[in-house]
Amino acid sequence: MLENFGYIGIFLIAALGFAISTITLPILLRRFHIVPKKPNPVKSSTYECGMDTVGKSRVQFNFRYYFYALLFVVFDIQVVFLYPWAVALGELKLFGFLEMLAFFSILIVGFLYAWRKGVLEWK
Repeated sequence: MLENFGYIGIFLIAALGFAISTITLPILLRRFHIVPKKPNPVKSSTYECGMDTVGKSRVQFNFRYYFYALLFVVFDIQVVFLYPWAVALGELKLFGFLEMLAFFSILIVGFLYAWRKGVLEWK
């Protein structure tokens, strides 16, 4: 059993080493003048598809797009959990069925709450 924790420890050390190196490597390269830093207004300008931008480069999106995206992610995760549950339903018996019923009820309550609040209405 302790061997499994050793693998987890090695994985955590590798993950932390990767995260720390990706943060510190650019800083060190710039300090040792390996990566040049020559600021220029042309480099800082907004550039897209070979053409200069016309008007504001920042476009404000309607916040309802985020609600629809969030609902999509929630129901997509539901499908991800539903397939393995359906495959193993014979082994899980009544407990597995009740557990998935609780999962569905939480999602349905959230969906009904969003519906009652008018989040799904597009005005």
